[in-house]
Amino acid sequence: MKERNGPVSPWWRHGMAWMVFGGPAIVVVASFITLGLVIRHPDPALDTRASAQHAPAEDDDASSQPAEIASRHAAPKHH
Repeated sequence: MKERNGPVSPWWRHGMAWMVFGGPAIVVVASFITLGLVIRHPDPALDTRASAQHAPAEDDDASSQPAEIASRHAAPKHH
């Protein structure tokens, strides 16, 4: 093993230590900020009864079809 001659610098003098400890610390702080925003400004509950009254009555609407049927309809036809 190679010996070091001279003083060893403290951990905060190494850039890699800041990346190893700082990256996850920033993520934790950001998650608490997000949690605070969610608690202070929650999204209002969606009233599905009101939107059902204004929904179109047509069954041919592509948004009401299952995804598999809609994807077959959008696929190019091979002759």
